[in-house]
Amino acid sequence: MSLPAPFVSKPMDIEKDWIDYNGHLNMAYYNVIFDRGSDGAFEEMGMGPNYVRDRRLTIYTAEVHVCYLQELHLEHKVTVSLQLIDHDEKRLRTYQEIRHVDGWLAATSETLSLHVDMAGPKVAPFPADVLAKVEAMRAAHATLPMPERAGRAIGIRRK
Repeated sequence: MSLPAPFVSKPMDIEKDWIDYNGHLNMAYYNVIFDRGSDGAFEEMGMGPNYVRDRRLTIYTAEVHVCYLQELHLEHKVTVSLQLIDHDEKRLRTYQEIRHVDGWLAATSETLSLHVDMAGPKVAPFPADVLAKVEAMRAAHATLPMPERAGRAIGIRRK
């Protein structure tokens, strides 16, 4: 079985309660969409919803950088892509894009995630079976170019 490169979620609806007083998707809910959009990719890597229950292991977000590019509204449907950019024995670096189903880019997110043993909780190495799946996804995604928007820093450009 070949892994999708990048992983792309099923289409998702914008929920009514996510719309703010400006009439568009509130900034916090972009993160909800990114999170929901990553569920299938994490399932592919062996870290789906049952992972914490069955093995007492999970993923925590250590750092995230979101760029908001185009407003989303209630009637929009979106997909989320996920590209595994890098990993080591305890961490994942991923890049995601929220796209309207028509193809235009609404937002990007770059995340550093930590693999955590809930007994601590403490950062811990991936089990061998999960690490093999992470490596398989990284190999599938290695053929993709580095996203242009990855590695961005926040700053005010001076002339």
